[in-house]
Amino acid sequence: MLNLLLYREKANYPRDHEYAAKGWSGKEAYQEYARASGPIFERVGGEIVWRGAFESMVTGPVDARWDDGFVARYPSAGAFFEMIKDPEYQQAVMNRTAALSDSRLIRFEPGAPGGGFA
Repeated sequence: MLNLLLYREKANYPRDHEYAAKGWSGKEAYQEYARASGPIFERVGGEIVWRGAFESMVTGPVDARWDDGFVARYPSAGAFFEMIKDPEYQQAVMNRTAALSDSRLIRFEPGAPGGGFA
């Protein structure tokens, strides 16, 4: 799964949410999401195989940008669905929603590494 993240300047929690008064940035709220959801991600067999910080748009809309990106690998689509259905994960995802002004989650079928473009 390719994950592209654009953080809000300030996290956007509902007023009555327990974290609303913390005044977190979007990145801080995403870090809380990662802290809370990380054990569930690992339990279902997920792993981060690549991560990086945005530098520049090489091909694509010149005004498009992302703050961070990473590739997460799951042992199966079922493992991903097990994670997102977990009640603790569903509570943690509120932090992700508060943290991000835009994101992309793109699933790819793995291919063989190496070789050329063809």
